[in-house]
Amino acid sequence: MQCRSRIHADPSLALDQSWCSDDTDQFDRIPDSIVLLVFNKLADVRSLGRCAVVSKRFYSLVPLVQDVFVKIDRVVSLDGDCDEGLDSSSPKPRNLFSHLLKLMFFTFLKPLHHLRNGNNVNKALLPQLSHHTPEQVLKNFKHIQNLRIELPAGDVGTEDGVLLKWKAEFGSTLQNCVILGGTQIEKKPVADQEATEDNGSIPESFYTNGGLKLRVVWTISSLIAASTRHYLLRPIIKDHPTLKSLVLTDADGQGTLSMGLDQLTEFREKPLAASASSSRTQVPASNMKLRYAPYLELPEGMGMQGATLVAIKPSGEGCGASRKEVEAFVSGAFDGPFKTAVKALAKRRTYLLEMNGF
Repeated sequence: MQCRSRIHADPSLALDQSWCSDDTDQFDRIPDSIVLLVFNKLADVRSLGRCAVVSKRFYSLVPLVQDVFVKIDRVVSLDGDCDEGLDSSSPKPRNLFSHLLKLMFFTFLKPLHHLRNGNNVNKALLPQLSHHTPEQVLKNFKHIQNLRIELPAGDVGTEDGVLLKWKAEFGSTLQNCVILGGTQIEKKPVADQEATEDNGSIPESFYTNGGLKLRVVWTISSLIAASTRHYLLRPIIKDHPTLKSLVLTDADGQGTLSMGLDQLTEFREKPLAASASSSRTQVPASNMKLRYAPYLELPEGMGMQGATLVAIKPSGEGCGASRKEVEAFVSGAFDGPFKTAVKALAKRRTYLLEMNGF
């Protein structure tokens, strides 16, 4: 006859009977600090808004979140009409950055429009407006340290197949900017591409066929886009003194404006110089380093024609970062095959240019 044994639970390890109580919310056992860790990982302002209506406890914790991500679906002009050109689902206009100069209001779609607080009173945690600015959406978040905002599209219109990417650092004004461009991006390197003489120098045709003019347009357009974004961030930086990191990018991955703790401190302490002609920060007189390659073969089966790298730094003593810091900023500005492009272009001959402030 087979002997059967029983396994008895150690009484010392027995669960508290309150875990099984029907009238106890087990989630309440999780400390607020753990819930906030989850909310900080969540970050998205829409998702946080949904969480805020779950319970009174969540409603009280959401404003304490330190990491927030705001995704803007579309931009609305001053007359209240939606600019479909800035809708992420519609084609991008050719001169998007010029539209951005005239735009003030951002639209956040449902579920933000109907969020109520946990006390079931007629008071919204987030502003109940069909059109409202990011600072209105963020006004109830009092402890934001890391903020990321994403626009629906890039600011500078380009022709199909053209690559244009930029990244800029600002304090109270421009500190560093790097621009990567290419006249044609190919999914696969052209195997039968005609061999061209490439001694590392810019060919004479670059100056005669409009190549230099095109790069000047890319540079000015990118700087206008960056300085416009910087100017529009003024009320957010003013309302959130706890900010340590601020990034404003776009869904196309075209441009990124970043501000760290030191830059944010400088922004608050030094007056911002606004452009006299438009609603943007004035771009200071700068030195530019231009590098060019007729063709670059990149990883992931990509090829870039007319590859151009422009590094921009304000001129004058005491302006900007050291040479090593600028080189680190340029080399780390982009990811993937574009990081490889920057590395390859950095080895090319450098051409120095000067630009007046505007």
